[in-house]
Amino acid sequence: MKKLCATVAMLCAAAAASAQSSVTLYGIVDTGVEYYNNAAKGGSFVGMSPLTGEVPSRFGLRGTEDLGNGYQAFFVLENGFAPNTGALNYGGRLFGRQANVGISSDYGTLTLGRQMDMSMYVLLNADVIGPSMHSMASFDSYLPNARSDNAIGYMGHFHGFTLGGTYSFGRDAAGPAGPSATNCAGQIPGDAVACRQYTALAAYDGGWGGAAASYDVMYGGPGASAPLVSSADTDKRVIVDGYVKFPNGKVGGGWIRRNTAAQVHAQSDIFFLGANYYVLPTLWFDAQALRYILREQSSSTMLIGRANYALSKRTTLYSSVGYMLNSPLAANAVAAAGTVTPGANQLGVMVGIQQRF
Repeated sequence: MKKLCATVAMLCAAAAASAQSSVTLYGIVDTGVEYYNNAAKGGSFVGMSPLTGEVPSRFGLRGTEDLGNGYQAFFVLENGFAPNTGALNYGGRLFGRQANVGISSDYGTLTLGRQMDMSMYVLLNADVIGPSMHSMASFDSYLPNARSDNAIGYMGHFHGFTLGGTYSFGRDAAGPAGPSATNCAGQIPGDAVACRQYTALAAYDGGWGGAAASYDVMYGGPGASAPLVSSADTDKRVIVDGYVKFPNGKVGGGWIRRNTAAQVHAQSDIFFLGANYYVLPTLWFDAQALRYILREQSSSTMLIGRANYALSKRTTLYSSVGYMLNSPLAANAVAAAGTVTPGANQLGVMVGIQQRF
């Protein structure tokens, strides 16, 4: 942690030395105590999560410089960490959430480096629960970790329409350590396909709400984590979703189709529908129902409820409840990074605190 603090201090000092630049230090610290029953080894679990609370904890540096004529240069360095131990997440990387630089203008934004891909952006408005302790991450751990190494990205906003895409020469250089680290660095001479990834997004947002769709294709590579252990292996996701606003809240829902073509072919679907409602500016509730179907194997249904109370503009208390109903062959845990006895239903509860800066 001493090395980490020294690195951040040097970056801040170097950025502050430039009068033409603005640099913002920002972050979220979010954790709490969780409980769930029917753990894989029997009994129940009570403790602190190493991964997420209502949202994953992080801190970052964001800098911009005005280049004139509507152009800006920017950089983002964003770290993800576990507040219960202070350990680095995202495969143990210092800036595992984002590490990129680029240029933005009225024509869009061009970004180079490790960045969020379109499977992350497509869910931002329709998924009212987000990357929480109890969320769709129980069915697909990639979704809250949708980022690519060695990537070129573009996103443009035009009169309510958004077009975006990323192309990665080697999607994941870290691993194997955690759901976001798959040890698929790619960029192998003579193997132009190994560990490549591309994602695309089309969306529309208006005063009434919006709709979006994305496409995501990952290739495997030699030495990568299963199941994508060869350049011939692929993992594809199609996401279609939308949301409608109403006074004091919104309703959002969608569909996620995943096809994995490796030694064993697998196809799955996630259907989700949720809503949030602000009783007061400082008190709001979120709820979501999800249905997961793994073709010819198993299925699960997950129900989530969450209450949030803002003590201030920066500090929020929350309580989240999730209930997972598993079919006899399913083993989807209600909590992120949790365990469950195969075929058992499971109740999970978390009480936490979040502070933003």
